[in-house]
Amino acid sequence: MTDLVVGPSETVQRLAALLHRAASRDARAFSELHALTRTKMRKTAFAAGALAGDVDDILQEAYLKIWRNAGRFDDSRASAIAWMSAIVRNTAIDTLRVRRLPISDLDEALAVASLPDAPDEDEFDYARAEPLAVNAIARLPEARRRLIALAYIEGESRATLSERFGVPTGTIKTWLHRTLQALRKECLAAQSVATTAI
Repeated sequence: MTDLVVGPSETVQRLAALLHRAASRDARAFSELHALTRTKMRKTAFAAGALAGDVDDILQEAYLKIWRNAGRFDDSRASAIAWMSAIVRNTAIDTLRVRRLPISDLDEALAVASLPDAPDEDEFDYARAEPLAVNAIARLPEARRRLIALAYIEGESRATLSERFGVPTGTIKTWLHRTLQALRKECLAAQSVATTAI
C-alpha cells in the first residue's frame, strides 16, 4: 500500500469511502486509510509545530480519535483529508499546550498529595455526581451542549471553535467559562436538594 499522493477526485472519494467503512468498524478499511494518509498526517503534525520525538505519539492518538469518531465524518462539509488533518492538528496543538505548562505549577501540583492534611483517598462521590452533571448538561441549550462536547470530549482547540462558531477566541473562552459556571451552580443546587431530601 502506498502513501497518499494528492491527486484526482477518485482519491478524495476513496478516502471518504474508507472513512465511512471505518465508521462501521471495518478494521481493514481503517488500515488502508492509515496507509494512504500517514505521510500527509505526519506533515500536518510537523506543520502544527510538533517536535520530532512527539510525532509518533501524536499520530497514534489522532488516528485513535479518527477511528472512534469516523461516524461523525460528513463528506458534504469537508473532505476526508481535511477532516483528518484538523484532528491531527488539534492533537498536536494540545500536546504543545501541555509541554508549555510551567514546571513550577507542575511541581506545586505534585506536592499537594504530600501535604500533611491531604486525604489519602479521593473522597469525591463520582457515582452520585454523574447523574446530576448529566441532567444539568441535558438542560443546556443545544449550542452550549455542542460547544462543551467539542471542547472537552473532542478536544477541539479554542481557535478551531472560534472558526467553527464564527466568533473571536475570547468569546469562546467566555462562553465556556460561563457555561461551566452555570453547570457548577446547577449541580451544587441539585446536590443540596438531594442532601436535604435524605
